[in-house]
Amino acid sequence: MTNLDIIVLLVVVALIFQRLWRVLGTRPEEEPRKIRMSRESAEKLCNILRAEAERKIKEFEKKEEEAEELKPLEDAPANETETALRQIPGFNRDAFINGAKKAFQVITEAFNNADAEALKMLVSQTVYKKLREVIRQRQEEQMTAETEFICFDKAEIIHAKIVRNKAEISVEFVTEQINVLRDKDNQVVQGDENYIQTITDVWTFERPLDAKTPNWVLISTRK
Repeated sequence: MTNLDIIVLLVVVALIFQRLWRVLGTRPEEEPRKIRMSRESAEKLCNILRAEAERKIKEFEKKEEEAEELKPLEDAPANETETALRQIPGFNRDAFINGAKKAFQVITEAFNNADAEALKMLVSQTVYKKLREVIRQRQEEQMTAETEFICFDKAEIIHAKIVRNKAEISVEFVTEQINVLRDKDNQVVQGDENYIQTITDVWTFERPLDAKTPNWVLISTRK
């Protein structure tokens, strides 16, 4: 039943009640009992029809709400991020996030261990040059970095886009870590080995849409 059907039903109820009342109200006075019973019947009929109309309205509204809740995601307006993610062949959000978490830990560990070779396979040339320069400076000053990873408080995709047939996905990581920087005498010059920091990073990963492997490369980092 449509909205129009419901409106028509309500109009019919009103007309029936109006006509019955007009007719019954003009009966001769000598038939009071018959008139009274007829009016009661008319009111009863009207109430039944009105209740039926109200029931139909509630059913219609309920079906409308259920249809809206079940509306496919594809029919809903999509923002830039969701549009981009749908263009990535075989993309799976959970699998990507799990992979991003592992990459975060491996890259952080490789950086602190001055493992340039491992970094070269996981990050872009631009990021590699920046990390390599920090590593070089630490080595010259005979500094060593230590990071004890505690846990992820958050790992969430915050933006995605397609640029020149490449997918770029930015992930916000909120992690708990213990970070310490020591000098050549093994003295702490930065950080606190007894203090857990909550750190927020945004890393952006990139992969060609036609890539043969599922590997993503880190192309930028920011706090």
